Amino acid sequence: MKYKITFFLIFLFFFSCSPHYTKLSNKEPYNTQGLAYIYNEKDFKDKIINKRLNNSLVQVSHRSIKPNALIKLINPKTKESIVVKNLKNSKYPELYKIIITETVAKKLNISPSLPLVEILEIKKNKSFIAKKAKIFSEEKKISTNAPVTSVQISNISEKNQIKKKEKQDKIYILIASFYSKDVAVFLKKRIMKEMPNYDMKKLIVKKKNNKKINLISGPYKAVNLMKNDYILLKNFGFEELNIILDE
Repeated sequence: MKYKITFFLIFLFFFSCSPHYTKLSNKEPYNTQGLAYIYNEKDFKDKIINKRLNNSLVQVSHRSIKPNALIKLINPKTKESIVVKNLKNSKYPELYKIIITETVAKKLNISPSLPLVEILEIKKNKSFIAKKAKIFSEEKKISTNAPVTSVQISNISEKNQIKKKEKQDKIYILIASFYSKDVAVFLKKRIMKEMPNYDMKKLIVKKKNNKKINLISGPYKAVNLMKNDYILLKNFGFEELNIILDE
């Protein structure tokens, strides 16, 4: 179901500063944060996803970024990152932002229970070409110096065998960001009016340090608990919803 109030969409377009309303274009690179779908062969055979990947290789597949386009993937918790090529376009469940192989997940030290990742499409402009070698050098340096990671997959596996009790992450759906609190409140009221079955106690308007005003939903203790609300908001008409931690 698409959002039907044209004036409201125009209103949000002019006042929103969130990447959620940014579509793929020649002007701005695609940038979002959400859950990565970690590839497994069974889901391909069951036709949950429609393209095959090789879990032993560094491979990713995004539904709309062009094949062979460069993508920077970042673990939001540890800031570990890699630059990869989008292998192919494919279809996968709406909840997820991208498909990655197990090898990519291990290199980024991403937890299978909460595979959160930031996705940044890299445009091949003159500036990028001039700094290409430096980027890959920095990626290697980050992977080497990160406290709980290694380029060697075998070493990662050994380290992951030592489990430590960690603070449980609180998950939020970032619906939109604005410069004006009034606009965020206006959107919250609109959702409350149009979605009476939604748990309105979860909708929070919160100011960030960068002076942006976020409209978020949560917190959720697990991905499964967030899934239904995410789908409801997507069906309401939001094309891009980010997943964030510990708002």
